[in-house]
Amino acid sequence: MTNSRTAHGVQQASGSALPPWPVEHIPGSLASGVLILCDHASNTVPPDLDDLGLPRTQFERHIAYDIGAAAVTRALARDLGAPAILTRFSRLVIDPNRGRDDPTLVMQVSDGAVVPGNRGLSNEAIKGRIARFYDPYDAAITLSVRNAMAAGHPPVIVTIHSFTPVWRGWVRPWHAGILWDADPRFAKPLLAGLAAEEGLVVGDNEPYDGALAGDTIDRHATRLGLANALIEIRQDLIGKAAGAEAWAARFARLLAPLALRADLRRPTIHPTRTRDRLRRH
Repeated sequence: MTNSRTAHGVQQASGSALPPWPVEHIPGSLASGVLILCDHASNTVPPDLDDLGLPRTQFERHIAYDIGAAAVTRALARDLGAPAILTRFSRLVIDPNRGRDDPTLVMQVSDGAVVPGNRGLSNEAIKGRIARFYDPYDAAITLSVRNAMAAGHPPVIVTIHSFTPVWRGWVRPWHAGILWDADPRFAKPLLAGLAAEEGLVVGDNEPYDGALAGDTIDRHATRLGLANALIEIRQDLIGKAAGAEAWAARFARLLAPLALRADLRRPTIHPTRTRDRLRRH
């Protein structure tokens, strides 16, 4: 099978060309030792899905995407010179940070909002969305990991997310959180680095638990023994460009020396908690 290159320079098998719009790829050096992912980067819905029957105002909420996460991802990729992969579709269409059999893969109700376009969706319709949106994102990550491994640069997988300051009336105290399953190689140093910065309240597996069967980290890092960390940042801190830049600079400063250490990035299988726990909500 021959190879071709997309407009973004990602090598891929000619028989499995990705649709051009579900995935955004930011090129970077494999030698950076980092692959940055943003599962909930966009609030876009293609025209044929008719906004899933929701008013446009709902797509400005956290239910549609992780506010500020894409801006942090792009700035962090630039600062580290690392490749990044981002979604170009709303998590309301389908959530690529869920397993294929997860009941929240296609949300019918999200934080009080009923999603008419997802109500009563048939199995065939869900499979169609998996093929159209979920699979291209999944394949892009798989390909980038394979290219990095083939080049002798096993990557640490870093995923960027954001969380609401208030959840169901409860004010969340954290500025940021580091989520992880059982591999401490990057999570623990990131937690220590953030804790050393004055005035920050940092969550260790908060506001969610990092062990979730079938999520992006589980599929592309844990099962391959790749070092990883899921970074959660409070949305009011990164909703504007200046905040996103500042937080990207902070994580670039913490990640860069770790990513240069080949011993930390060497593939090593760790026991997983994902089969026994669900993420706390």
